[in-house]
Amino acid sequence: MLDWRVCSRARLSRDARFDGKFYIGVLGSRVYCRPICPAPTAKEKNCRYFPTAAAAAEAGFRPCLRCRPEGCPGTPAWMGTSNTVARALRLIGESGLEDGGVEWLAERLGVGSRHLRRLFIRHLGATPIAVAHTRRMHFAKKLIDETDLPMNQVAIAAGFGSVRRFNAGIQKMYHRTPSHIRYLARRTGIRTGDHYCFRLSFRPPYHWQAMLDFLAPRATPGVELVHNSVYSRTVSVSGFNGYFEVSLDEHDALLVRIDFPDPRSLFGIVERIRAMFDVNADWSSITNTLRSDRMLAAIVNAQPGVRVPGCWNGFELAVRAILGQQVTVRGATSLAGRLTSEFGTKFHGPNGLTHLFPAPDALSRAKLTSVGLTSTRAETIRALARSVSTGRIKFEGVVNSEEFLRRLCEVPGIGAWTAQYIAMRALGEPDAFPSSDLGLLRASGVTSPRELESRAEPWRPWRAYAAMYLWRMAAGEKSVVKGISRKQQVEVTSPEPFDHERLAM
Repeated sequence: MLDWRVCSRARLSRDARFDGKFYIGVLGSRVYCRPICPAPTAKEKNCRYFPTAAAAAEAGFRPCLRCRPEGCPGTPAWMGTSNTVARALRLIGESGLEDGGVEWLAERLGVGSRHLRRLFIRHLGATPIAVAHTRRMHFAKKLIDETDLPMNQVAIAAGFGSVRRFNAGIQKMYHRTPSHIRYLARRTGIRTGDHYCFRLSFRPPYHWQAMLDFLAPRATPGVELVHNSVYSRTVSVSGFNGYFEVSLDEHDALLVRIDFPDPRSLFGIVERIRAMFDVNADWSSITNTLRSDRMLAAIVNAQPGVRVPGCWNGFELAVRAILGQQVTVRGATSLAGRLTSEFGTKFHGPNGLTHLFPAPDALSRAKLTSVGLTSTRAETIRALARSVSTGRIKFEGVVNSEEFLRRLCEVPGIGAWTAQYIAMRALGEPDAFPSSDLGLLRASGVTSPRELESRAEPWRPWRAYAAMYLWRMAAGEKSVVKGISRKQQVEVTSPEPFDHERLAM
């Protein structure tokens, strides 16, 4: 339920922190807008508030062409008040309803389709089909505005079965033809070929440098690169290979450049990048919890907007986590580079992007000791690769994270630390917490994982974000404590000098 008083204050102040949390339907124009819409403010009596864009569309409102609701930050799955709805949103985000409609979705979740529809209407104000349809329409609008794809390819990339359905859907939702919308966008500097450019909005603040500080030392040579404040990596989707680059854009957004030969994969690629860079996080909710802790308050205030880095591929991250067990970050990165060079697929990309990370089949039978791995670590990676190849472990479409972690820990050599780290970055679990991590223990000043778990109880459900701050504290970087008073530095730095390279992740 939306509190109209809160929504009204956010609308009148155009507060960017509320962007994507609700939508405003204007009765006179019959359009729905973001809270930051620059259009003249409508009178309160002419406004209606909706929890999702799909709910506004179901009520008969069409998207505003000025503030472009399709460009706002998404609502994280964990923001739902129902665990079933949260899991359903995650599945819809990964594949829409292409695998079998609402009945398939309900079966995956272990509930009836009618009950699932009731839950969606109660929590989101729209049915699962309406939510999936609105997401597809919004992505089609982004393709029209931000790429030079022909309209028939836009229709395919957005998941429409035919150009006729695409044209009819755009006309119905926007009251304009796709060609007219593209004309109104007044696009300049459009790149041609297989290059596409998107802007992914986030709710400020966003600590981009902290994201790069985490990803840079862990970037697999040949696969990933952080250079001049730009992150780039190679990707493989549905048998096609390409790469993308991500940098910080103005106006609270990330600029994503994608070079990929198959436009049908663009929706999935963009959604995975959203998750990878945690652009949907609701910082205001997170900071209210973390700032209540005396140990975290100083660094959270000094370095707001630290996000939890996700990953492009869950299997790749799991292998990287295994490589990082009981070795330095630098050592694990070196091993990952050797592994990729020996067993990965060659790729001809710019700026040193030379390989694709090895697939599970390639590692399930590989002689991994040849790249410097111990026999125990090599067997752990091979066992994980076999489990992924046979489908016993799947990193996509995870409905029950506890069951996923249980299966993961059945792999010899994978324990609680590795499983929690994978849940934190591959599943996007905001409350995942590798309590046995040496860096977390030293930064928090406790001596045992059990004591740290007890200490971290007040941080729920944002323990993953607390972990990111603790790791930055443990690193002892000057940039972390810059601007904090001497008294506050005593509170946020480790009790003794800490070697950053001992963070085994």
